[in-house]
Amino acid sequence: MLSILDKYILKRYLGSFALLLVLFLPIMVTVHIAEKVGKIISKDVPAGEVLWYLLDFTVYFSNFLFPLFLFISTMFFTSKLAMNTEVIAFLSSGVSFNRFLRPYIIGATLVCAFALIFSSVFVPKASSGFNEFQGKYFRSGNDMNTTNVFRQINDNENIYVSNYQPSSQTGFDFTLEHFDGIELKYKIYANRIQFRDSIYVLSGFKKRTLLEDGEIIERSQKKDTIFNFDIDELTPTDYIAETLQFSELNEFIELEEKRGNSSLNIYYVEKYKRTSIPVSAFIFTLIAVAVSSVKKRGGMGMNLAIGIVLAMTYVFLDKVFGTIAEKSTFNPWIAVWFPNIFFAIVAFFLIRNARR
Repeated sequence: MLSILDKYILKRYLGSFALLLVLFLPIMVTVHIAEKVGKIISKDVPAGEVLWYLLDFTVYFSNFLFPLFLFISTMFFTSKLAMNTEVIAFLSSGVSFNRFLRPYIIGATLVCAFALIFSSVFVPKASSGFNEFQGKYFRSGNDMNTTNVFRQINDNENIYVSNYQPSSQTGFDFTLEHFDGIELKYKIYANRIQFRDSIYVLSGFKKRTLLEDGEIIERSQKKDTIFNFDIDELTPTDYIAETLQFSELNEFIELEEKRGNSSLNIYYVEKYKRTSIPVSAFIFTLIAVAVSSVKKRGGMGMNLAIGIVLAMTYVFLDKVFGTIAEKSTFNPWIAVWFPNIFFAIVAFFLIRNARR
């Protein structure tokens, strides 16, 4: 059962967090739309699409920012409790610091559970809508191109294109190799491959079939054919991992491993962030309470200043290690979880010091 103390702090904890979201999210949306309004007007984007885009934008970015909002809101109301000597009154009445932390832990558990559901159900769909709108109206065609794509589409066939344009579903310098075990049976070349009306159109077609006593070469300026792969599988766009449910993401990663994708770390980073971001709610809550529950000479402003510095440090570490993992062979689990591990250690020492 929750005591009066639990209900009082839990109400303030969740209320302050909700209030901060209500105050800051509209500001964030307003700033973003002000930045993009020129392109929206110039491309005559329908109002309905803009409204859906803003909703997707809000869901997409609130998922990343909620730990910081939670941190700041917790520091704010706990600092207010300390300034009003309410924390001293709680502890002087015989309540231990661990008991004082209980409603915070309950609140962090609720927020963490909500964040896990939110990131699994709503964020993938919002990410898809957000990135599709960006690609359609804000990015140039070249921003969506991919180069030097090599894929293993099944156990016997590999494909390659030097450049792929998702907007026109067109690839250049296309090659398909068909093997029987380790023996190459035939190889297809084309200057350009394009997907049109459920068929593939090959320009500058050439097929080289290897036989025991020689080879057969076929040539054609243009050839219509069918392949057992989707044209968009030539390369998934960078944001594809964000648009998948957790189970779908695991299946996607397994498939990409079989195809020999060299950019798997991008998808692993997204996978591990699905759990690391919600867990950060616990860590930020503990740090916020430890820092702000003690009345300082500088008052609430000093506590908020310390909180902002810690929050920016977390964002910096998260961004740096995430980028390192995506662009190198650095272990993605370590990269994603390092900020949480580092701040968990910081939280441990801060809590131990606050108990004294």
